[in-house]
Amino acid sequence: MPIHIPINILDFIFKGMLIGVIASAPMGPVGILCVQRTLNKGRWFGFATGIGAAVSDIIYAAFAGFGMSFVMDFITNDQNRFYLQIGGSILLLCFGWYTYHTDPTQKMHQSGKQQGTLWYNTWTAFLVTFSNPLIIFLFLAMYAQFAFVLPNHPFEMIVGFASIVAGALLWWWGLTWLVDQIRTKFDTNGIKIINKVIGVAVIVGSIIMLLGLTTNLVRFF
Repeated sequence: MPIHIPINILDFIFKGMLIGVIASAPMGPVGILCVQRTLNKGRWFGFATGIGAAVSDIIYAAFAGFGMSFVMDFITNDQNRFYLQIGGSILLLCFGWYTYHTDPTQKMHQSGKQQGTLWYNTWTAFLVTFSNPLIIFLFLAMYAQFAFVLPNHPFEMIVGFASIVAGALLWWWGLTWLVDQIRTKFDTNGIKIINKVIGVAVIVGSIIMLLGLTTNLVRFF
């Protein structure tokens, strides 16, 4: 029989946007590339870089969601979903810890000042992001934590994936705006600070989620 899960669509959209922001925010190679292109070429070229990254992210987000759809009978069991959320929170905590302690400037590649087309900047950013398929595991962790994959709700899932894209684009729009506003004061230390702030935010959020879940764990038993 079909499994029907009550859904608050606005809450689901918020979760999708949050997933998009978390997946985009760490200052990996494409994040640094976005900052450099914003500084060297202008904000629109930086944002085009973010668009390329967002396209790659939604492809991997769809792969992750498609993979989880094969185990929906396992996921929709309350006890199994509970333990998946615990595991997802722990993975996000490790991700935040890794982000905080990683120096993204060590593997930084300089972006040239030659502008190229917006399409070129978008396409190259897509290739940089798509070359890192490990992001699938981050999506799996977030899907588990937020109970994001819903069986027999194709419309809601389409809205959810669109929300992931919206969250990613919101992040890239905000980042390029910030860098453009403080371009005369922005350097590699700025990249490190952003990365550490992101790491702390993910760590704190994961701890809050774990505390909430462990409280439920006591009730669960």
